Amino acid sequence: MFEFRPMIRAFSVAAALCAAWSVSAAEFTVEPVTITDWKAVYGRVETRDRVPARARLGGTLSMLDVAAGDRVQSGANLARVVDQKLDYELGAVDARLQAAESRLQNAETELRRAEELQERGVATVQRLDALRTEVNVITYEIAAARAERRVIEQQVTEGDVLAPLDGVVLDVPVTAGAVVTPGQTIASIGGGGVFLRLAVPERHAGTLVEGDEIQIEGPNGPRTGTLAKVYPLIENGRVIADVEVDGLSERYVDARVLVRLPVGEHQALLVPKSALMTRAGLDFLHVAKGDDTLMRSVVVGSEHDRDGVAMVRILTGLNAGDVVVSGDE
Repeated sequence: MFEFRPMIRAFSVAAALCAAWSVSAAEFTVEPVTITDWKAVYGRVETRDRVPARARLGGTLSMLDVAAGDRVQSGANLARVVDQKLDYELGAVDARLQAAESRLQNAETELRRAEELQERGVATVQRLDALRTEVNVITYEIAAARAERRVIEQQVTEGDVLAPLDGVVLDVPVTAGAVVTPGQTIASIGGGGVFLRLAVPERHAGTLVEGDEIQIEGPNGPRTGTLAKVYPLIENGRVIADVEVDGLSERYVDARVLVRLPVGEHQALLVPKSALMTRAGLDFLHVAKGDDTLMRSVVVGSEHDRDGVAMVRILTGLNAGDVVVSGDE
């Protein structure tokens, strides 16, 4: 005898599913939306200020008290350059000073004796004037020698290599005991905060606008930055731009970071990702057709976030104005 109960049970389940669909279904009218085109480039972490600490004196690097990665304060003594010739010059100046001071003492004694004789009418006025001139000449020689000594002392103090700004030591290209020349870099100091420097192909130069929001891929997830400056000089077919990022780490300077730049816009059809169904490797959408709902095969593209809703781009299978019906399966 033919059994109707399984068929009745199957029709009941189908009716329950249809009722559930009708209750939870939601309609979405497909309209073209504007999507930003992003260009992936690599940016370099750089310090705002990068100043070399240079030797002001030529000689031997007798002391080097800094290494790459150290943090320094402006004016801190990083190294010391010694020129032994300056010590010899100081010794020569001191010897001239002692000789001049001895001559000055003798000339002053002779002057006082001549003044006494002139009061008695024994010495002539010419002799007295000559002695006074000699005392003045020796006095000026001593003043010149002391000024020369101060110059040499200043040169000795210029052997100290000072930090030009507050920051971190990026590079120390010399070692203690090396012979350096005036103006040679002893250490490179980076300070003033950090930013990202980009080199963008020149075909995108017209799309870069200062103040645009930039997407940055990092180890702790995506971040955003602001396009702070676009430089007018194009070098090797590249436009140089700076991006400001809050909280950017300065632990590694010149590190490469993936950055996405807005370079254009286009129209696309987006639908909620939750409306998609996958069957046998194909993607389908429920599309309203009059009073009926049809399953239509679509080709999907990239995913986008629109106001916190996960959306997916439909490449083919939908037209503007179509009504997508989404709901629980």
